[in-house]
Amino acid sequence: MVLKVFNTLTRKKEVFKPIDKGHVRMYVCGPTVYNYIHIGNARPAVVFDTVRRYFEYQGYKVNYVSNFTDVDDRLINASKERGIPVPQIAEQFIKAYKEDTEALNVKAATVHPRATETMPEIIAFIHKLVDAGYAYESKGDVYFRTRRFKEYGKLSHQSIDHLKSGARIEIGESKEDPLDFALWKAAKPGEIKWASPWGEGRPGWHIECSAMVEKYLGDTIDIHAGGTDLTFPHHENEIAQSESLHHQMMAHYWLHNGHIQINHEKMSKSIGNVILVHDLIKKYDPQVIRFFILTVQYRHPINFSDALLSDAVQAFGRLKTTHYNLSHRLDHEVSSDQLNETIVEKYRAPFTEAMNDDFNTANAIAVLFDSARDANIALQKTQTPESDLAAYLKVLTELSGVLGLKLADESDSILDSEVETLIKKREEARKNREFAVADAIRDQLKASGILLEDTPQGVRWRRGRE
Repeated sequence: MVLKVFNTLTRKKEVFKPIDKGHVRMYVCGPTVYNYIHIGNARPAVVFDTVRRYFEYQGYKVNYVSNFTDVDDRLINASKERGIPVPQIAEQFIKAYKEDTEALNVKAATVHPRATETMPEIIAFIHKLVDAGYAYESKGDVYFRTRRFKEYGKLSHQSIDHLKSGARIEIGESKEDPLDFALWKAAKPGEIKWASPWGEGRPGWHIECSAMVEKYLGDTIDIHAGGTDLTFPHHENEIAQSESLHHQMMAHYWLHNGHIQINHEKMSKSIGNVILVHDLIKKYDPQVIRFFILTVQYRHPINFSDALLSDAVQAFGRLKTTHYNLSHRLDHEVSSDQLNETIVEKYRAPFTEAMNDDFNTANAIAVLFDSARDANIALQKTQTPESDLAAYLKVLTELSGVLGLKLADESDSILDSEVETLIKKREEARKNREFAVADAIRDQLKASGILLEDTPQGVRWRRGRE
């Protein structure tokens, strides 16, 4: 089985062939850190983290770079509104990004470069483009001559004539052509700025990624990825800048994840339906959010609603319960030579087949549920060999791990004796009409995955999820 990925550049699935055997150089566009990230930002973070994990599962060494845009118009506007310096705002939301994505079990990038820390490389990159005639200075701004790059539009599959019809020159701009885009912006009074050969200013958005790719990964990389909204103009402009300077492909494969809709509507500030991850993880288990994102193949749009996320809570809970029941039934480690490898391979093969088909996590998750169903049947039989149960546990642990899903909670380690003690305390509280105490104990147990049922014969309990 070979890995095939859908390349936005060619609009078809292609066999993945790395530039260097056993090594993947991958760049994923990160957030502009002027606010907490929303669920739309979370999707590429989760999706391409999963892509990275799968490459590593297949034995590749992955150099994974994802940037922080820590200076741009939105940061400057936020600075003016709040009366706080741009670097302070950026630092606050970089910290928040790391906390939110860590909760979603997104691994830290090999490097998380910041625009403000890459300024010498950005200025040098622009300088080379100016020297080569691909860019020009005008009133302290520097623009890229879009028409000089003959393949402009090849990623978004648009002709230069079509693009020209929608292009215009904004007030204050002094371009040779409406299609030209800014590499460097002259500083306005009171704005954050850096010295450059063209006067004080700051970089345009697109140039930072070209400079970072060159600095950390080289002139040509294996994969460049991000949300589909970045295809044009951001990634199109990156290609123009980088390939004009280096005269070779910027990336062999371009991967883009689909949009997230909220109740079948486009997420938008004007509609008021933007959902921040910072708020969402207070309401839902972050692992459920990650699971939900992966239930749809990454290139397809995904619809978000509380009802769908509640369904995901139930579905993910079933996987966790099966994993726990297997662990509890075995209650000790089984050596690898005692595993029923036939069972392991029964699920590993279709899982790999799904992931090799352009990282189809939806089908990969279906394999997890198939294994959980068969594991539950095996658990119902008292004579099922330990080698079989251990194999099912390995399948769930290994394959969920590839997807970055944690099926084991620290709370799962609560002992039966501790549960019984808490139940007795709850019963005493109820007898004494201390209902708030009783409810608190019930909630404590529920948070640990212990469900109580009050019956005429007494309290029954089980491990699981509602």
